[in-house]
Amino acid sequence: MSGVITQLFMFLVIWWLTLFVVLPWGVRRSEHQEEGHDPGAPANPMLLKKALITTGIAFAIWGTAFLAFHVLGVSLLDLLDITRL
Repeated sequence: MSGVITQLFMFLVIWWLTLFVVLPWGVRRSEHQEEGHDPGAPANPMLLKKALITTGIAFAIWGTAFLAFHVLGVSLLDLLDITRL
C-alpha cells in the first residue's frame, strides 16, 4: 500500500489540475473598466467557492483512483490490457 505522503502528493496534483479546469467557470468581465486594470480580469473571481468545488471534485477523483488501485486491486497493466481490446 502506498504511503500517506504519496497519497497526499497525488491529491495535491489532482487538486491543482482540477483548479485550472474550474477557474474559468462563471467568469464575467467587469463592465466598468478602471484605468490600469486588466480588461480581461473577472469582476468577481469567487475564489473561495471555486476552491471548495475544486476540493470536492479532486477528492472524488482521488477517491475513485484509491478505490480502484488499492481496494479493488486494479493495476496500470490491467488498464493497458483493457485498451488493447
